[in-house]
Amino acid sequence: MAFTSARSGARPLNLALAGTPPAAVGDVAADLESVRRALGADRVEGMHQVHGADVARVPAEASDAPVPQADGLVTDATGVALLVRVADCVPVLLADVDAGVVGAAHAGREGVRAGVVPATVAALRDAGARDVRAWIGPHVCGRCYEVPVAMRDEVAERIPAAGATTSWGTPSLDLGAAVRVQLADVGVTEVEHLGLCTMEREDLWSHRRDGAAAGRLAGIVQVVA
Repeated sequence: MAFTSARSGARPLNLALAGTPPAAVGDVAADLESVRRALGADRVEGMHQVHGADVARVPAEASDAPVPQADGLVTDATGVALLVRVADCVPVLLADVDAGVVGAAHAGREGVRAGVVPATVAALRDAGARDVRAWIGPHVCGRCYEVPVAMRDEVAERIPAAGATTSWGTPSLDLGAAVRVQLADVGVTEVEHLGLCTMEREDLWSHRRDGAAAGRLAGIVQVVA
């Protein structure tokens, strides 16, 4: 598994969904192909992320079916890398190494509220996973993710750990903390949290900081034979 926006020449890789803004930032197809080659994967599978809690199962065989509208992916197929795109939301990678089952989840504010991470863990277990480990990648942190007080209180009412305050004293959300609580609630206790904030680091894409000019970084996980 990996989280990447590693630089290609003088710019970060842009792993946006091809054909959609901000795909104009760099050469998305070339960046995706360079990632596939670096991983040694047969193919890289993403999703059209819609800020919900639906989870799609990715089969071993490639198809011409549309990219799934989902915020979680699960597979037990070797050679298939799952990719979750973010530019401030929380990328979560999941794996049971012994069972050979992996998953990826896109946890934005609405996805956290809807429970996309627990839903993805449940889909992994349905696919045979038992001992699930998790990795939480770069995302906007609670020190920076300013929101209206009503929005913070609405999310924190459901997940108290999400309530936070910015470094300048205004209401905020800590989605990483909320995800850690959700993982613990479904029995995932081995969690690595990278602790990198997309707004604070210039080498990471941030939609809040850069607006429409922001590309996408990615979390990627695959089953290795």
